[in-house]
Amino acid sequence: MSSFRLMLLFSNSASKVIRGYTLISPKRTLFVTRQDAPVLRCNLARYGQRSSSSVAGTEKGEDSFLKWLLLLIPATTFCLGTWQLKRRKWKLALIHELQSLTASEPIPLPVDPMEIKQLEYRQVKVRGHFDHSKELYVLPRSPVDPEREAREAGRISSSGESGANVITPFYCTDLGITILVNRGYVPKDKIRPETRMKGQVTQDVDLVGVVRLTEQRKPFVPQNNVEANRWHYRDLEAMAKVTGAEEILIDAVLGSTIPGGPIGGQTRVTLRNEHMQYVITWYGLCAATSYMWYAKFIKRIAL
Repeated sequence: MSSFRLMLLFSNSASKVIRGYTLISPKRTLFVTRQDAPVLRCNLARYGQRSSSSVAGTEKGEDSFLKWLLLLIPATTFCLGTWQLKRRKWKLALIHELQSLTASEPIPLPVDPMEIKQLEYRQVKVRGHFDHSKELYVLPRSPVDPEREAREAGRISSSGESGANVITPFYCTDLGITILVNRGYVPKDKIRPETRMKGQVTQDVDLVGVVRLTEQRKPFVPQNNVEANRWHYRDLEAMAKVTGAEEILIDAVLGSTIPGGPIGGQTRVTLRNEHMQYVITWYGLCAATSYMWYAKFIKRIAL
């Protein structure tokens, strides 16, 4: 046996050879001869290769999982952009339908309440006279301007002009019932009836109006103050109870405006339509995340 020994020490991923034949393992110490050293070195090399292959395989598996997981981001944003395109198409069709209804040929106002509920935004015609002693005021309101409202859709602020819509009981002589008519917009200084006496006609008139149904109070909209005659949303049941009219309301069209009175045509048919902004946002995110995914998992491998 040789006069010196080879001592082998093992760490986590490699081993070192120093003087001596003593092989130290976590459990026991082995003694080998000089002739066995080459075989031992060969076995250690194979062990190192297997360990490296195992680590590489684990890392490859993790990269593969991460690769397909991150692909969900551009896929999801693409689906959201496509969904917003469909929503935009639906919204445009709805706006066109409402505009068509408000511009349709007026029909006589039916008496059946169930039939009236199917006619929202449809033009109807009536004949009768107003009861100006029971006017209701819906405020604050700004005059309807479809072009301006389309530009300002989604904005917090809008036109600074403010006033009220005047709702007046209207006795239909041909039907024998009293309904409510939103005569239209008046500025602040014209809310009181005595400031617009010219428009307070008492004779029978022919009116064309758009059927409107009751309105649910939206968040942050104040409650109606019946005692102070300050209304913030259409509550047909409460309005009918106060005035003694039927729960039927129509918005007088612009052509039915009485000179010196409220300005008709205050039906808002411009719906909020911001879907194109959402489409651009989602498709933009899809393009950005798709390129990042390609650069990390495809382009890097190609290089």
